[in-house]
Amino acid sequence: MAIGLGEAFSQSYFDDGLDAKFHRERREAFRELMPEKSVAVFFSSPVKNRSNDVDFIYHPNTDLFYLSGFREPNAALVIFDSPVEVDGEMVDELMFVQPRDENAEMWNGKRLGVDGVKDKLGFQQVFLNSEFEKVLEGDFQKFDKVLSFSLNKAIEESNSNKDLQQMREKFMSAVEYPEDASEVTGQLYELIKTTDIENSANVAQVIGRYRRFYPEVENNEVLNDFLNADSPEKRMEVRERVPNHKVDIAALPQMMDYLRETKTPEELAMLKKAIQISAIGQVEVMKALKPGMSEREVQGIHEFVYKRYGAEGVGYPSIVGAGNNGCILHYIENDKRDIDKRLILMDLGAEFRGYTADVTRTIPISGKFTEEERLIYDLVYKAQEAGFEQCRPGNDFSEIGKVAQEVINEGLAELGIIEKGQRHRYFPHGTSHHLGLDVHDRGTFGTLREGMVLTVEPGIYIPEGSDCDPKWWGIAVRIEDDVVITGEGYENLSAFAPRSSEEIERMMEQTSVLEEWVLPELD
Repeated sequence: MAIGLGEAFSQSYFDDGLDAKFHRERREAFRELMPEKSVAVFFSSPVKNRSNDVDFIYHPNTDLFYLSGFREPNAALVIFDSPVEVDGEMVDELMFVQPRDENAEMWNGKRLGVDGVKDKLGFQQVFLNSEFEKVLEGDFQKFDKVLSFSLNKAIEESNSNKDLQQMREKFMSAVEYPEDASEVTGQLYELIKTTDIENSANVAQVIGRYRRFYPEVENNEVLNDFLNADSPEKRMEVRERVPNHKVDIAALPQMMDYLRETKTPEELAMLKKAIQISAIGQVEVMKALKPGMSEREVQGIHEFVYKRYGAEGVGYPSIVGAGNNGCILHYIENDKRDIDKRLILMDLGAEFRGYTADVTRTIPISGKFTEEERLIYDLVYKAQEAGFEQCRPGNDFSEIGKVAQEVINEGLAELGIIEKGQRHRYFPHGTSHHLGLDVHDRGTFGTLREGMVLTVEPGIYIPEGSDCDPKWWGIAVRIEDDVVITGEGYENLSAFAPRSSEEIERMMEQTSVLEEWVLPELD
C-alpha cells in the first residue's frame, strides 16, 4: 500500500483489531488449564501519574486484555473452572468495571460501562467495580485453589477513588492472602512439596541460587531452613512446614506463559502489520539519513511512519544511538544533536492493536561502512544467520543464543579483539525473546513450537576505552529480526528491511520522499 504525504493524515487504514470471539476463545483455552474447583482473578493495571495533574497514557494489563479485550483501568476479571451461581445465574466468568461518568467521559473519553462490556465484549455477567465485595462475598471459600498474581507490592494509583486498590484489598481479605506471598517463593514452595528425599539436595541448590537474587527468598524462614538442613531427612521435616495456602501465585504466571507464547492466526495478523510497519520505518530512515541529523530526528522519522500507517505508537521506548551511544543497550535519551559520520543503531517497534514489533538495524551515517565497521557488522550478520538456523520446531530456545555466541567469540578472536577462549562483555545480552502484546512477551523458553514469534538479535558493542585496538572503539552493531516458527522452520517477518551490509548501502543510495519536505527555520 503506497501512502503519499499529501493524503489526509486522519485517514484510517486498519480497523481490524481482535474481536470478542478471539478473547472468548482465549478464556476457554485458559479454563482448560485450570485445576478442578479453582477460580482465577486478574486485576487491571493502575493509572500512573506523570506529573501534577497529568497522567501517563494508560496501557492495559496485557494478561487481562488478552482474556477480555478490555482496555480501561479500575477493572477485574474473574474466571471459574466450571459454572457457579452468581446473582441467580450460572456463569463461568465475571467482569467488574468502572461506571459510566458523564463528566469524566467529557474530559478523558468514553467508557464502556456495564452494558457496553456486555454488548461489545460478550460477557454475560458484568458488575460495577464497587460491587466487587458484595457479589463475591464468601464465594472464595468454595474453591480449593485461588489463582492470582503476586499482589503484595503496593501500587501507586492516580485515582482519587482508589477503585483498583479497594478491589485488591477486598480480594486479599476474602482469600486470606499470605503476607509473604510472591511468585518466586510460590514456585519454590511447589518444588519442595513435590520433591522426594533423593532429589531434595537438588531443590536446595535451586533455592540457594534464587536466594542470591531475591530478598523474599533470603528472608523466608522455611526456605532458609530447607537450604541449611544438614541431611535429606531434615529437609523432609522442613517440607512438612511449607504453607498450604489456598492462594496459588505460582501457577497463574506459568499458565499465561504457556498460553501466550504460541500465537493464534488472529494474533499473527496483528504482529505482521506491526512488524511490516516497523520495517518500512527502517527503510525510510535508510533513504533519508544524512550527517548532521540528530538522534531525535531519526527517531521522529520512524515514529512518523508508524502513525502514518495507523499504529497506536511504539511498543517500548525507542532506542536511537549514534557512535558510542549505541554501546548503551537500552539508550533512550536520543539527545545527540549531530550524529556525525559513525554508525547509528536503531532499535524500535510499532505497536499495532496492542501487539508490538521489535526491529533493529545498524547503518553507516555516511552511507558506506568503513573497513572496521564492515568487519564487525558482517560478523554480527553471520551470527544472526547461525541463530536463524536453530529456529525450527523441536529445537530448544537456548540453542539460538548458544550458536550466535560461538560465532561471535570465534570472530572476535580472529579479528584480534579478544584472545581465543577469553571471557568478554562485547556481547552481553541474550539473543532471543518472545514477542507479542509485550515486547518481552510471556513464554516458557523451552522447546520451540509452531506459531511462536521471537526475535533473533545478536550484537557486538565496543565502547571507547575498551581493552583492544582503538580502531574498534565506538563501534556498536545489533541486527534484530522478528521470526515466526513454522511447521518446518521459520519465516522472517521483518525481511523487508535490508540486513546485509551490501543491501543497506544500496538502499541508502535511494532518494527519500522526505527530501521535499522542508520546514521553516525557528527564530
